[in-house]
Formats: sequence, C-alpha cells, structure tokens
Amino acid sequence: MTQHVRRPASAAVRRVRAGRRRPSRLLAGALTAAVATVLVGAGGGIAHAEPVNPSDEQLTGAQTAQDAAAAEVGRIAGQVAAAEAQLEQVQVLAEAAGTAYLAAEEARVLAEAVAARTAQDLQAAADAVAAAQTRIAEFSRDTYKNGGELTSEMALLDVGGPAELVQKAAMLSYVGDHQVDVLGVMEQARVQQAQADAAARAARDEKVAAEVAAEGARVEAERQLANQQSVYTQVTAEKAALDQQLQDAQVQLLTLQGARNAYQVWQQQKAAEEAAARLAEEQARAQALADDQQALQADAAAATGSGYARPAVGITSSCFGARWGVTHFGVDIGAPIGTPVRAATAGVVQRAGPATGFGLAVYLRGDDGAITVYGHVNRHFVRAGERVAAGDQIAEVGNRGQSTGPHLHFEVHPDGQMHSGQVDPVPWLRARGITIRGCG
Repeated sequence: MTQHVRRPASAAVRRVRAGRRRPSRLLAGALTAAVATVLVGAGGGIAHAEPVNPSDEQLTGAQTAQDAAAAEVGRIAGQVAAAEAQLEQVQVLAEAAGTAYLAAEEARVLAEAVAARTAQDLQAAADAVAAAQTRIAEFSRDTYKNGGELTSEMALLDVGGPAELVQKAAMLSYVGDHQVDVLGVMEQARVQQAQADAAARAARDEKVAAEVAAEGARVEAERQLANQQSVYTQVTAEKAALDQQLQDAQVQLLTLQGARNAYQVWQQQKAAEEAAARLAEEQARAQALADDQQALQADAAAATGSGYARPAVGITSSCFGARWGVTHFGVDIGAPIGTPVRAATAGVVQRAGPATGFGLAVYLRGDDGAITVYGHVNRHFVRAGERVAAGDQIAEVGNRGQSTGPHLHFEVHPDGQMHSGQVDPVPWLRARGITIRGCG
C-alpha cells in the first residue's frame, strides 16, 4: 500500500519570510558607492575633467522608474501573501486528507482481522455441524439396517467393542435426552454462518470503500497542493524579478543623484578656487604695482646716482645660460604689452627697427662703450643716431619675432660688439646698482 509522506507545515511560508529578511547587497553597495563618490568629490579637490552632471529629466525619469517598480513590487507582494495563505490552507487540508487516509487504511486492516477471526469461528462451527451430521448419519444408518425402531438396549448390545459402546451410548444420550431435531439444528447453524459471513464481508467492504474514498481525497488534496505550490512558485519568481527591477531602479537613481551631488560639490570647489585665484591675482597685481613703484623709485635714484636704470619692470621669466643645446644670451623680463622699455644707460641709438629673431629691437651704445639690446618690442620711440639719457622710454614691451609671450629680451655686449661678446646682464646691472630678481 502506498504510504503518505507528510510535507512540513508552512515550509514555503518560512522560506519566503526568510527571503524578505535578507539584505540587498547590491543596493547597499550602490548606496556606499554613491556616498563615496560624493565624499571623494568633496575631499579630493577639483578634478581636471569636469564630472558628468545628470540632467533633471534623467533624475526625474529615474525617480519615476523607481516609484513604478516599487508600486509593482507592492502589487505582486499582495499576490504572494494571498498565495502564501492559500498554500498554507491547502497544506493543512492535504495533511488532514493524509491522516484520514491512514485512519481508513488502519480500519480496513482491523476489519480484515475481524473477518479472519469470524471465518475461523465459522469454520469451527461448520466442523462441529459436520461432526454432528456424521454421528446422526451413522445412527440413522444403524436404525435403518436393524429395521424399525431400535431400542436403546438393542443398540448397546449390537456393538463391536468398548469404544463403539461408548460412542453409541453418547449418541443415544444426546438424542434421547434432548429430543433434538437434528435437521433444524443444522439449518439454524447454516443460517447463522451465512449471516456472520455476510456481516464480515459487509464490514470489510465498508472499510475498503472508506479507504478508497480517503485515498481519492488524499490524491485530490495533493493535486491541489501541487497546483497551489506552482502558483506560489510563479508569483514568488515574479516578485523576485520585480525586486531586481526595483533594486536596479534604486541603484540608477542613487548613481545619478550621487553624480549630481558630486557635480555640485565640484562646482562649489571650482568657484571657491577661482575666487581664491582671482584674489591671489589681485594681490599679486597689487604687489606688482607696489614693486613697480619701488623699482621705479630705485631706478630713478640709481640713474641719478650711477647713470644706469632698470630696462623694464616685470617678472624674470628666463635667465642667461645654456638652453636645449644653445645659449640664451640675455635675460627675459615678462610684462604686459605696452609696458615701458627704458634705456639702461645714457648713449646713442645705433639701430632701431626690424631685427632677425627679435621682430623689432633697439641697439644702444652707451657712453661706457657697452652695447645694450632691447628685443621683441612692440613699438620703438627712437631712431638711429638719437641720444638718450638713462631711464628714458625708448620702446614698449611686445611679443614680436620668435616669442612665446609678451616680454623684453635684454642683452649686454661690454666690448662694444653689436652681435657678439654677450655677458650675463644680471650681475652686470647689479654691479651698477640695478637688481634683477629671479636669477643668480
């Protein structure tokens, strides 16, 4: 007989509840990444590349997608709960049907045992009836053989030995004492046998029918359980897919929001650094103006005292010396276009105009015999043969010729050669009371 295997009660219920308690590692990781993005943007300074700034439409779309996914998850969660309750109910019914089947099977076994015992009793009764029939048949045969009525005395005298004497005496006592209608007793025994046999068969058939009905109920309950388990599996699978969609939507929203936050932090940092740069530039400009004023005063004093002046006011951008396999024969003073260029010494202009490499240049022979050169000028205000005093403006800073930015290229030729014999102009000027900062 097929044995019914019981399913653990509410196993599926425990599984789905346990699943609800599990944390979302992907969502936690996305939240951590979004926060980290903002923190890195806030603490790491401004990146060289501008970060991506999600549009308002992208953020709104991501929020809408998350809301829609959350609503769908809520809807399917209701279906899961209903399927869960139905599954639990069907489980209980299936267990009850299984129990009823086991009880019916047990009752059938008991009925079969009763029927077996009844059959044994009936067999014993049948054996007793058969024995009585045999004895009566023998008595009747003896009576018939002796003809007519056979008295007790005659029957006892007509014996073949002690055993037969005892047997015939018992038969005569049985028949004589009770006056039994042997045929009636036999018929009554047969009727009782038939009734007992019928009752046993009816009891057994009733239990078998109950067992069949219980088996049908069990099979139907298990079929319903399998169907409901299938429904539950389907809706839980749908919920898992929707949970993943919701998680993806949440990750997308967190990613976009993190990018927007990082961009806003970057903008704030950029604005702060630009403001700081502007402030530093203004401070540098103010300091440069103060330095210019101080330098002009020093140059005026130097020109008065020693007869030499600073050729231009600005920041030293390149010094005298070897550069990339060649020699840079002067000092470069960076300054905006239009900054005055002044004669470093009193003397006569030797040349003013176009010059190879310099674009425009002025060559001045000083009263001490040295040639001073002023290259890359934007405009010159003197001509050849003109005499100038130390500190007179002879040109303005420019960016002509082979130049990478506005500056004055200043050279000194102490031996009076126009295009050779250059020396480092910084120590030459320092020896004459003019200091050019930025070079050794």
